[in-house]
Amino acid sequence: MTETICPGCGLRMPKTDKLIYHKYYNASPECWGLYAEVLSFQYSNPVLFGRIHQLTVDTYAVQHPGGLHPDKSIDLHLVSLYLIVNHNAQPMSVPPKLQHLAGCVQDWPHFPPPQRMPSFTVFDVGLSDSPEQHTKSVREWSALVWQAWSDHHGAIASLAAKYLEL
Repeated sequence: MTETICPGCGLRMPKTDKLIYHKYYNASPECWGLYAEVLSFQYSNPVLFGRIHQLTVDTYAVQHPGGLHPDKSIDLHLVSLYLIVNHNAQPMSVPPKLQHLAGCVQDWPHFPPPQRMPSFTVFDVGLSDSPEQHTKSVREWSALVWQAWSDHHGAIASLAAKYLEL
């Protein structure tokens, strides 16, 4: 069996040619397929969706930087993680802040991705067997990925403080 390694998170999966992937994220089609399954699970549970969907999207995005994914997108996802992880913002309150930020910034900084990403991936989230475990896994995953970007925490905080009321 042929194996594929995700270029973003390093996840090893059996290769399949059955997945369609748009390559916006720096991810393998197999990793993207797991991400789609996790999102589907969240979409089917409104409480779960409200609690952690934003965190899931942000974490996946910044664990898979590069490819067609522009600096603006990475920066917005990093600011979102900053607001949720560092400021305990409610995930549902973050999108309007990101929309405001997107309308204010003209030149988006480039934050070089971490040399190493955590080995905890969307695969680990997908193993959750209950909504509670799913929530716990997403929070653990997001904290680990946010920590991987620690070299840029100060700049991300400055970007958020410059344009958002914190």
